[in-house]
Amino acid sequence: MLRVTFRGMAKLNAVGFVVTDLERAVKFYRLLGVPFPEGAEKSEHGHADVVLDGGMRLMIDTEDEMRKFDPSWKRAGGSPAAALAFDCESPNAVDELYAKALSAGGRTHKEPWDAFWGQRYAQLRDPDGNGVDLYANLPSQS
Repeated sequence: MLRVTFRGMAKLNAVGFVVTDLERAVKFYRLLGVPFPEGAEKSEHGHADVVLDGGMRLMIDTEDEMRKFDPSWKRAGGSPAAALAFDCESPNAVDELYAKALSAGGRTHKEPWDAFWGQRYAQLRDPDGNGVDLYANLPSQS
């Protein structure tokens, strides 16, 4: 894994993406293990964020909230507009979480498979079309 040390006036501190329905998105990502605080889905400002392990923040904003401070805002073209990757505890967990995500409104992109690079991998889209990857290392083939 590449490790980057920031030496300057700025430090990468957050990753954000945009959704249409904050409550639905917070519930969906909680199912994937994102620890949004209690009540985050009820924000009157169309914004939820959480500090993840390691200090990085994950932020979700609604389309309506984006347009409040940038009336010219438009959803990016192409699919997916953003993607989050989740390191699962085991190959079986990839399959289980994939099924749960689909039942919670996710849409399939690539069903779980054993990738040539040594991981169980799956790709889906959240209810707003953002990319979600699930992966776990496969057992060593010694």
